[in-house]
Order: sequence, then C-alpha cells, then structure tokens
Amino acid sequence: MAPKNPFRFGDGLWDPSNRFETSWLLNPWLLFAFRALISIYAFVTRFFIIGWTCTHSSVGGCEEVRHSFSYFTILTYWGIAFYFAVAAIHTFTYALRGRPLLDTLPRPLQALHALFYSTIVTYPFLVTIVYWVVLYKGDWFTVTFSAWSNVSQHGLNSLFALFEIFIPRTNPPEWVHIPWLILILALYLALAYITKATEGFYVYNFLDHNDVGGRGIVAAYIIGIAVGIVVIFCIVWCIIWLRRWVTETKLGKDGKFAKQPDNHDDIEMTSAANKYAIGSAPEAPDRMY
Repeated sequence: MAPKNPFRFGDGLWDPSNRFETSWLLNPWLLFAFRALISIYAFVTRFFIIGWTCTHSSVGGCEEVRHSFSYFTILTYWGIAFYFAVAAIHTFTYALRGRPLLDTLPRPLQALHALFYSTIVTYPFLVTIVYWVVLYKGDWFTVTFSAWSNVSQHGLNSLFALFEIFIPRTNPPEWVHIPWLILILALYLALAYITKATEGFYVYNFLDHNDVGGRGIVAAYIIGIAVGIVVIFCIVWCIIWLRRWVTETKLGKDGKFAKQPDNHDDIEMTSAANKYAIGSAPEAPDRMY
C-alpha cells in the first residue's frame, strides 16, 4: 500500500464514534473536567512563572521571560495548556449536546487537531528525556520555586501526556504525522539559531559547537533528537494500540458516551432506539483521513 500523502486531509467520515471526546473510563463530563483542570494548571504555572521571574532579578527578571519563548520546553508547555483547553471545549460541547464542536469544523482544522494530539503525546517525553538526561547537572534544586517550576515543566508535562494516552478512546496517531513532527523540530532548530543570531545566546548548550567539541557533535545531537521523536512516536503508537485492544477487545469497555438528542421525526435515528447512531456507539467506523 502506498504511503499516505502528508498534505491530504481526506474526505471520509471524521471520527464518527467521537474518540477524541470520549473515554473508556470517564464519562464525558468527567473527561471535560480533567482536561479543563490540566489546562488551568498549565496556564497558571506559566503565568505564575512569568510573574515571579519578572519580579525577582535573581532568576533573570523580565529579560529572562522574553528569552523563554525561544525554549522548546516552554513552547511545548504552552502547547499543552492550549491543547487541553481546546480538548476541554470539544469534550464539553459533546457532553452538552451529543455532538462536539470539532465535528463542525472544516476538515483541515480537524486534521490539525489530530496532529495537535500527536504532538501532545510525543513532544513532552522528548522534553523530559533531554532535560533530565542531557541538560540537568548537579544536586537537586535548593530554591522551592526552581524545584516546582522544573518539575511542572519537565516532569508533569509527561504525566499530562500519559493522561491523553491512557484515558481517552483515541486511536493510535497516524503514521503520516511523523514527517510533520520532524518538520516542527526542524523549524524549532531554525528558531534556535535565529535566537543566537539576534539575541547572542544558544538556548541549549548542545547547539554550540564550541561547547560540545565540534559541529559534528552538534549534528549528532540533532540527528539523535530526530531519531528519538520517531522512536517515541512508535512506542506511543504501540501503547495506544495496546490500550485500545485491552479496554475494548478484552475488557469490553467500549466507551462512555453522551446522550444523543432525540429526533422526534425519525425514532430510528435516536440514541435510545438505535445504539448504532453515529457518535453514540463504538461500532461506528473509525475516522478516515
């Protein structure tokens, strides 16, 4: 079978059984609540760090806040905050009326949401591994603020990703997302070197050939990270596939769905009369691109 075109959005049914907005464990209202709480925590974390940093020159002041937008860690954490906010909105609309806002969006935006999901379940693990294995040196943080901010952004980020891997009914991410994940990393690499050219510093020391021992070492780091995201993607794909197989095939937990609005003109299409109504039953076909 020929590989999928990475620029093709598809024209089939979009997520007909609402896997993005439902869970095998939580009802839609609880799934909405958890996603909303994670989003709120992520936003509060970032804004508190901004406020604290700006008011404490010992941690860099507002200049450090301005520089922070060049760090992949910070950009991915903003991504987590916004993803869970968007996912909470879609889950809320599904819980409220039986049809998520996502279903009404143009196909390109639906496809982008699927890619957004793929970034959320892969990039946080890359951030966590690179930080604690490559960047972190020395003893544990002596300042409470530094310990909390680093654990939140380099530890809890992966916990939030695990939530999206294990709790919703999502399908494994599309393989066509791999080149897009690598492209996003390449664009970030360009941003990192633009930051060096305009601000005069390397956001990560392994990008500085003078610090690591040559341009070949820098290239090895870059290639290693690209390979790393592919490996992480494959592991995540297998875990999600296994979760779906265990929960749905072995345990029979097909999902907790919202009540579909009654259609008094056609009783066959109501969820009460037809368990196969699109969006209310796991028997509906999976999404197509």
